[in-house]
Amino acid sequence: MTQTNENSDRMLKWGVGGALFAALCCFTPLLVVVVAGVGLSAFSGWLDYALFPLLFFCLAVVAQALWLRAGRVGPNPKLWTTAFAAVLSILIIWIEFRFALRLTVGAFVAVGIYAFFLNRMKSKGTT
Repeated sequence: MTQTNENSDRMLKWGVGGALFAALCCFTPLLVVVVAGVGLSAFSGWLDYALFPLLFFCLAVVAQALWLRAGRVGPNPKLWTTAFAAVLSILIIWIEFRFALRLTVGAFVAVGIYAFFLNRMKSKGTT
């Protein structure tokens, strides 16, 4: 296994893990209970301001890792995924988390569609 594949595998694991952790903490009371349990419940109202950007930037890392694993098919997604994560983070805070679940599911679906697209491009390139 080459160094690039090892790095992309590590990026993919950390990106998916971070996105799932952030999603779990955003949509369940898990982190609120933990934070309250250690006496920091005053911060629980501000958790979403950090967790949603973390979620979106972890999904950007996943997109970059998928691109690396696919053999760098197409343009490098680093710039546009980072910009997309920043725009989603600003948007979700600006609309006061009203459509948080819809935006999050949409972001996960967008990364899934991108993975499908990369897989199709990779298979076309090898045949």
